[in-house]
Amino acid sequence: MAATTYEHLKLHITPEKFYVEACDDGADDVLTIDRVSTEVTLSVKKDVPPSAVTRPIFGILGTIHLVAGNYLIVITKKTKVGEFFNHAIWKATDFDILSYKKTMLHLTDIQLQDNKTFLAMLNHVLNVDGFYFSTTYDLTHTLQRLSNTSPEFQEMSLLERADQRFVWNGHLLRELSAQPEVHRFALPVLHGFITMHSCSINGKYFDWLLISRRSCFRAGVRYYVRGIDSEGHAANFVETEQIVHYNGSKASFMQTRGSIPVFWSQRPNLKYKPLPQINKVANHMDGFQRHFDSQVFIYGKQVILNLVNQKGSEKPLEQAFASMVSSLGSDMIRYIAFDFHKECKNMRWDRLSILLDKVAEMQDELSYFLVDSAGKVVTNQEGVFRSNCMDCLDRTNVIQSLLARRSLQAQLQRLGVLHVGQKLEEQDEFEKIYKNAWADNANACAKQYAGTGALKTDFTRTGKRTQLGLVMDGWNSLIRYYKNNFSDGFRQDSIDLFLGNYSVDELESHSPLSVPKDWKFLALPIIMVVAFSMCIICLLMAGDTWTETLAYVLFWAVASIGTFFIILYNGKDFVDAPRLVQKEKID
Repeated sequence: MAATTYEHLKLHITPEKFYVEACDDGADDVLTIDRVSTEVTLSVKKDVPPSAVTRPIFGILGTIHLVAGNYLIVITKKTKVGEFFNHAIWKATDFDILSYKKTMLHLTDIQLQDNKTFLAMLNHVLNVDGFYFSTTYDLTHTLQRLSNTSPEFQEMSLLERADQRFVWNGHLLRELSAQPEVHRFALPVLHGFITMHSCSINGKYFDWLLISRRSCFRAGVRYYVRGIDSEGHAANFVETEQIVHYNGSKASFMQTRGSIPVFWSQRPNLKYKPLPQINKVANHMDGFQRHFDSQVFIYGKQVILNLVNQKGSEKPLEQAFASMVSSLGSDMIRYIAFDFHKECKNMRWDRLSILLDKVAEMQDELSYFLVDSAGKVVTNQEGVFRSNCMDCLDRTNVIQSLLARRSLQAQLQRLGVLHVGQKLEEQDEFEKIYKNAWADNANACAKQYAGTGALKTDFTRTGKRTQLGLVMDGWNSLIRYYKNNFSDGFRQDSIDLFLGNYSVDELESHSPLSVPKDWKFLALPIIMVVAFSMCIICLLMAGDTWTETLAYVLFWAVASIGTFFIILYNGKDFVDAPRLVQKEKID
């Protein structure tokens, strides 16, 4: 079986069945899904009834079971990202969720409402930008991993050979996965960021690509998903690969990011920065070792760059991380703590060179992957930098972009694109492409985890920290605060449903969605907003009697301030917490 999936598809719908027709040249296969029995079979084109309603689709994302029964999720729109070694790379931009059931009359009013909510959750995840796929290329593996595979691996279907960490629709494809004969209809989809550019330096043209693969293990949103789980999976783990292709030769440089790999939490409670809490009873070393055993097995040597503050609320996490590395005593793991905010305070971002100089020799030792035009491997990357800050977003992306540039400098010199003594920083046209791509990468990862664009992208885009950048960071921080407190419970539930961490059981007597929120959740915030608004209105509509106006202002000011302190004191009563999956408790 060739390692491809069908690219051209038509969906035929009848009241009894879904027919997905393969329209590639020479194909006669039709995937048939019985809407009553849910049975999946392989048939041929002549079995499609002429009466079926037909529409083009661009891939099957999978199936999911909700209160109303099964649903089929398909890709209805796509945009081309570019050509990757003659393989087309696509971004999925629109989807459709189709019910197997022809009617909802079998549902009660409560079940109808729950089903509607679950559908809204699925649509929420699908509307988060960043779903990518290829029907002919395995996007889940790096160039280096693909170069070290067997001929048998190359012949496996894309679904079988995919790195399951990065197949975001793996749960949705579980029924198709069980039937190898239909694997050419099963499309693995990546979540993260991909950009590719045709570039020129010294009149020499090369392709430059950036791929960030977001792990579906311990996935979720900022604050609700921190640290590691019992299997050693780190929150917000992202594998980022930078690739250059010139004159048949290919080079890549890999980096990873992930939450501090101990058991800790930072649940929202209306405070701007909730206090991180380290689990006092968990076996941290067990989870920590599982995490790094996996990392060393996959990537080789680990150079940890811990960018969190070494004082204040972040200090205990830095100390715990350092202590774990020391206790593990592995010669495959190096630990470097760099207090990003302290070193770069007062906008002294030039001091990042301190860290780059410190790790330069280690980076040369880790090297990069390079294969020549004849397919011969010239060098392998022997390990990775594993960077983290608190969110593994803003500080982390800045450092990764600088390390990646240093690697790219060496690669382009070796390939003969850059002359001896030339610096990438001096290539204005390419620098603009490079900086904007890494800033876009930061924004994509941040929106998927924190709900807003990244902070500090003014430095990534321009190489300078600006006053405007500080203002934009403040605005994004404000939006993050609102989303993290008042909408992230729904976002977390949506991800857990999509990834299969929660499965809907229509026979469940008490749906978790039916648990009502305390009246205070809505009442007091509304009172505070009304009181504050009335205070402003009274000031704007001041009449002739200033004494009376002042009395109104004082009344509403006291009401708004009083309500604010009630909310703040009982913060957890007002945050939008997840309801579908019981998260681990922190002692």
